[in-house]
Order: sequence, then structure tokens, then C-alpha cells
Amino acid sequence: MQQLEALTRQARALAQGGSTTLDAEAELGRQLQICNACRYCEGFCAVFPAMTRRLEFGRADAHYLANLCHNCSACLHACQYAPPHEFAVNVPQVMARVRLKTYTTYAWPAAFGALYQRAGLTLALASAAGLALFLVLALAATGSLTHAPLAGNFYAIFPHNMLVLMFGTVFLFAVLAMSLGVLRFWREVAPAQPLEAGRGAAVAEAAHDALRLRYLGGGHGEGCNEEDDAFTLKRRRFHHLTFYGFMLCFAATCVATLYHYVLGLQAPYALDSLPVLLGTAGGIGLLIGPAGLMWLNLRRDPAQGDAAQRPMDRGFIALLFLVSLTGLALLAWRDTRFMGLLLAVHLGVVMALFLTLPYGKFAHGVFRSAALLKYAIERRQPNRLQLGSD
Repeated sequence: MQQLEALTRQARALAQGGSTTLDAEAELGRQLQICNACRYCEGFCAVFPAMTRRLEFGRADAHYLANLCHNCSACLHACQYAPPHEFAVNVPQVMARVRLKTYTTYAWPAAFGALYQRAGLTLALASAAGLALFLVLALAATGSLTHAPLAGNFYAIFPHNMLVLMFGTVFLFAVLAMSLGVLRFWREVAPAQPLEAGRGAAVAEAAHDALRLRYLGGGHGEGCNEEDDAFTLKRRRFHHLTFYGFMLCFAATCVATLYHYVLGLQAPYALDSLPVLLGTAGGIGLLIGPAGLMWLNLRRDPAQGDAAQRPMDRGFIALLFLVSLTGLALLAWRDTRFMGLLLAVHLGVVMALFLTLPYGKFAHGVFRSAALLKYAIERRQPNRLQLGSD
């Protein structure tokens, strides 16, 4: 009772502006202590069962639980202590603030993460425009921006080995940066849980929940809450279109690589070939998904998230949409004299996407998968709080 009274005084001070020194992690700890006393939302998602295994919430716990949260907002709409109540509990919003901090905290190099956090949309669009312009100028320096139709032969514009060197370097950098970031995250949030301990059933469960976006179902399968409390599966469906569209495009690249190096089949490939079919299906998904996510982002209730995260969200969404748009345009007009120009623009946008992957919203998917793995491991272990009470 005394603890709840102390939390009430703290919440009043925050609401009145009398205590603004609490950082996001401390504010998350304050709210979760109230949630631990209530536990009404325990069946909503993985966050609340994980919360009940803790009495206090330090930095590592805050970072773990924030990335476990899918921001469905079901708990906000069900909470009896949500604003304007004096407890001022808004778990989705404070979780979003902590998540934003984790993107910078674990980014490698850290300076890149901080820069993208401050101006994600501007940086994403500027990078895409700058790299596309560089390739367009390089193309112009070799002759002309237009040419006789080349039957879709991209390598007549930019040699194969040059593209492999450019994009292989950028891709390896993105993989290295993301790997270092998630390893730093794992070492902090799960120091006693080496990755080997998560093999088998726990890994399968975490992968299943991540690929299905289980916790965007709002704990009941009906989806996230809109501002008027209505349930919707739009976020889940647009996320699926985006993710699987991206994976289909990646699969198209992998199959084309197999064709080139193993089967000796060189591009361009026919419209009914496997690489083109996979890329086209993925491109359509990456048009619809990001467009839908941007629409939801523009109209979402500010109370359901962190406004400071919007530039980062929108930067990543915009790049995904532009990659798909320019890629499909290139496919449609690859047999025309504008193929070189379209290719330069598309490659510039793709390179910008790869360079920013470790610092934008793509990183949240990696951290969230790690958090789901920790949860899957943790829930298979005895609850030390229950053991202590016994």
C-alpha cells in the first residue's frame, strides 16, 4: 500500500511537471510496478507474464521488455490507470520511448544510430537521392543517360563485378553492424542465458511468434486498437506484406545468384523465370505493405506511441516503398532506352536502404526477435519469485 502511495505521488509530480528528471527506463519501471500490482493485462501479450517474474526493473529489464512489446495498445485501452488517471499509466508509449533509446544504445557505430534517430526520414531520403544522383552522373560521364534498347541487360550499363563489389561491401557492412548490435543487446538483457540455451523448442517458438507477428493480435487475435477502441488487423497485415515482400525480393536475389554462379545462366532473365516472379511478387508486397504502414503511421493516435520515433519509422517505410517502386518501374521499362537511368536510380535507393538498415526500424525486428527468444527461454525456466514464495 505504501509503495502504491509513493507511486501515486510520483505520478502526480510527473503530470504537474514537477519531476521531469525521470528517464524513459525509470518511468517504465514506475509504470510496470503499478502493472505488477494490478495484473489485469497478464493475458494480453508476452510482456506481462515476463513482467511478473520481476519485482524491480533495471535498465536491462527495461530494454528487454520494451523490445518484447509490439505496441498493439491493447493494454492502454484496457487500463483503468491510463491518463487522465493520476497514475498516468501508458505502457505502449513509454515502451516506444525506451525502444528508441535501444536503437542508439546498441548501434554500431553509435554515432550513426544517433544521427538516424534525430533525422531518420531526412537522412533516408537524402542518402537515396545522393547515391542515385552519383550513379546517374557516373552513367552520364560514360556517354548518355539514354541508349538503344538492350533487352534488359543491366550488366551492359554497370558491369557485374562492379555491382558485386559495391553492394557486397554495403551488405556485409549492414550484416556486421546488425550482428554487433544484437550481440551487445543480448549480452546485456540475457547475460546468464547464452544463445546455446535457446536451441530446440525455445528457438522454434520464438521464430514462430516472430514470423506470425503473434503479438500484433492484441492478446485475443482481433488485432490492435484504433483510437476509438475498435480492433483492427491492418497493422499486422501490412507488416506481413512488408516483411514477406522483402523476403521474396531477397529470395529473388539469392536465386539469381545461384543461376549466375552455379547454373551458368546469366541475366537478363525471362519474365516467367523464378527470379523475376519472386521479385515481382515481393515488389508488389513492398508497395502495398509500406504504403499501408505509412497511412497508419500518419493517422495513429499520438498516445499510442512515441512521436520522436516517427522520423525513423517514416524513413524506413519510405525507402522500402521507393525500392519497390523503382524496381517495378525498372522491370516494366527494362527493354526501353531509359533502362540505364532507371537502373541508376533503383541501385541508389537500394544502397541507401542497406546502409541505413542497422539504424532504422529494421533493427527493431532484430532486437524484437532476440527479446522473443529470451522470453521463450525464460518461460521454460522456474519462476524464482514463485519458488521464493513457496
